[in-house]
Amino acid sequence: MDGTKRQRRGDTRQRIQDVALGLFAEQGYEKTSLREIAERLDVTKAALYYHFKTKEEILVSIFEDLTRPMDELIEWGKAQPHSLETKQEVLRRYSEALTGAAPLFQFMQENQATIRELSIGNQFKDRMLGMRDIIRDPDASLTDQVRCLSALFTMHAGMFVLQEDDGDPEDKRKAVLEVAIDLVTQAHAGTQSADPQTP
Repeated sequence: MDGTKRQRRGDTRQRIQDVALGLFAEQGYEKTSLREIAERLDVTKAALYYHFKTKEEILVSIFEDLTRPMDELIEWGKAQPHSLETKQEVLRRYSEALTGAAPLFQFMQENQATIRELSIGNQFKDRMLGMRDIIRDPDASLTDQVRCLSALFTMHAGMFVLQEDDGDPEDKRKAVLEVAIDLVTQAHAGTQSADPQTP
């Protein structure tokens, strides 16, 4: 019985997040009210308050849930040797995590001013810095450091720019990933040639 109640509560929380994110993307975070979220869910505001007191609480919960795989990836990457294989695997896993979090990234892209004002803006920046530190070598040339940053931006931009194009989403994801891996591979090769003693 307790498990069933917990499951129902979890399903309601998920429904609130899905509806809220849809409304945020559709009409903007600032223009969406808790009342509209409740109406779209066909529940009272009191029922909504049981789970979330504010719009920001809903958004933070969405952000935390959808970025959890990224946090796990960053922790994994930090524990691995700083090799080309690790960097390539991090990009592969990041590509899959981005696919799972696509609605959140679409919202972030369309509501950049709001994101900067909320706590999740700094949290996202910290995650990007964590990813950067895994895929770049701190003593790499500036050009090679830019290649590594470009790999991350390529993955983010590719998710949005290519979604309007015809074609299989998986083929597009693989093409973006291939370019990102090429950039990191070039950067790694540049670092190795600059320091022949590095294995």
